[in-house]
Amino acid sequence: IAILPNIQTSITWSEEEAMAVGHAFDESVAYYDRWMKTALPRYDELFGIAVDLIPFDVDKTMHVLDLGAGTGLFSYHLWQKYSLATFTLYDIAPKMLDVARLRFKDHLDQFQFEHVDHRDVKVVDSFDVVISSLSIHHLNEQDKRGLFITIFKALHQGGVFINVDQIKAPTQKLSELYWSHWLVHLREQGAAEEQVQASIRRRVEYDQDDLLVDQLRWLCEAGFEHVDLIYKHYFMGVFYAQK
Repeated sequence: IAILPNIQTSITWSEEEAMAVGHAFDESVAYYDRWMKTALPRYDELFGIAVDLIPFDVDKTMHVLDLGAGTGLFSYHLWQKYSLATFTLYDIAPKMLDVARLRFKDHLDQFQFEHVDHRDVKVVDSFDVVISSLSIHHLNEQDKRGLFITIFKALHQGGVFINVDQIKAPTQKLSELYWSHWLVHLREQGAAEEQVQASIRRRVEYDQDDLLVDQLRWLCEAGFEHVDLIYKHYFMGVFYAQK
């Protein structure tokens, strides 16, 4: 099994590069949901824990912002428990949002969809919960830090930010371990080699993972009072930050 390095860059994306990310994920719409559940080890645990972390009663009419919502999977999991919540889904890939609209077509009074780049989010004191999954790691350090500040401002006091996302290995040896485990998992799940190679290309070309200690520090610096990584499995984690 070929082991690939954990790629890290500090280059700031241009608008064209950001659109390229959106296009790359638009191209994967046909199998995205199925692939997510195949490609993510412990998928059910990751999102089950993420939903359980919401500190509000299930009958609360809360307002949720989903950043990098894709086809709306994370919102869907949350909506299954919080059926009275309203959701705003932001994504840079319009075809992904089309799939999300179809997913929630019978409940459009609870869902809004916006074709928006993370860096263009401008909302203040508007949401009880901000969620994101497998998205923010596409941003470089500067943009991540800026987005965490934006998220903090977007939340009501006591609101929470739940992020299911990738974590950079702190050493090359651990990076090789993470990659090896992931590739073995994909093939054990019966993933077609074409899918495996396409996913590897996307990770190498677009991912900008950061260290756990840095991501936790940036959340604290953004103003969050209670910050932790609640769950971790190799390169995947569930971040919790409360205002």
